[in-house]
Amino acid sequence: MDVLWLDQSDVKNVIDMPLTLSAVENGFREHGLKKVQMPPKSYLYFENHNGDLRTMPSFMEEKDIAGVKIVNVHPDNREKGLPTVMAVIVLNSTETGAPLAIMDGTHVTDMRTGAAGGVAAKYLARKDSHVVGMVGTGGQARTQLLALSEVMDIEEVKITCRNTGHCDSFEKDMKKVVSCDFKRKQSIKDVCDCDVLVTTTPVREPVVKAEWIHEGTHINAIGADAVGKQELESSIMKKARIIVDDIVQASHSGEVNVPLSQGVISESDIHAELGEIVAGVKKGRLSDDNITIFDSTGLAVQDLVTANMVYTKALELGIGKKVKLF
Repeated sequence: MDVLWLDQSDVKNVIDMPLTLSAVENGFREHGLKKVQMPPKSYLYFENHNGDLRTMPSFMEEKDIAGVKIVNVHPDNREKGLPTVMAVIVLNSTETGAPLAIMDGTHVTDMRTGAAGGVAAKYLARKDSHVVGMVGTGGQARTQLLALSEVMDIEEVKITCRNTGHCDSFEKDMKKVVSCDFKRKQSIKDVCDCDVLVTTTPVREPVVKAEWIHEGTHINAIGADAVGKQELESSIMKKARIIVDDIVQASHSGEVNVPLSQGVISESDIHAELGEIVAGVKKGRLSDDNITIFDSTGLAVQDLVTANMVYTKALELGIGKKVKLF
């Protein structure tokens, strides 16, 4: 039996942000309509190595596609010359269960997470949003900004990060693909003076204070993806309209996990899942004064729809290598 093997160069040859945005938006819509089987991601924690390993299965019932992603998060990997996040995705036949494709999931993860931020801004940010604030300028910040540039007219990007070199490379790289002004800021407070705020840090103590967030701001909170992680001061949640990607998963490991555990908010304070808004089941922003927060933990269905798009395009173009499994 042959399985299609797609390495990272193969994946990059067939994927782009417009295609990923479309796939991810459709994935959220199906999730919002309750047409996706998707258990919460499971974790193995490697405390001696400051890392973890996660499995993320999903099945889209009407699209009849299924698969699983295995992904790690090891913050110290940069010192070893390795990505912080690495992943492999397996697509399976729903008829026989046999693997159809095995592909690099690292680039898929970057792209689909960026696309989720783009979809959230499309539905939740004010229509007159033009200024983006970036807290963190790592790999994920790049795809977040790339996706935002597809759904809004960006005039200015404010950036800040702890490592000056990272800021330099981020600005240099992103100027090639996003036509706007980039402004380096010394403090996170200054970056928060924006229309759309994106946080992509691995911190466990809040770095964004409530007093810095203006009315009308939309926040894509991307960094919190495990128990105890938190980028936003808990009190921000009390004055915001909170939208998560998945309530069960976010309650365990998203930006809301700490405020929930502290009793600052309850599950009833979570307005909706993003898929419900995309599907028209619930409303998103109600007025230009609303502060909206998208709590992104990363859903298996995002990986599935993106990987299936990669697989389909690869077959059309004859990309990849067929390997015999047994």
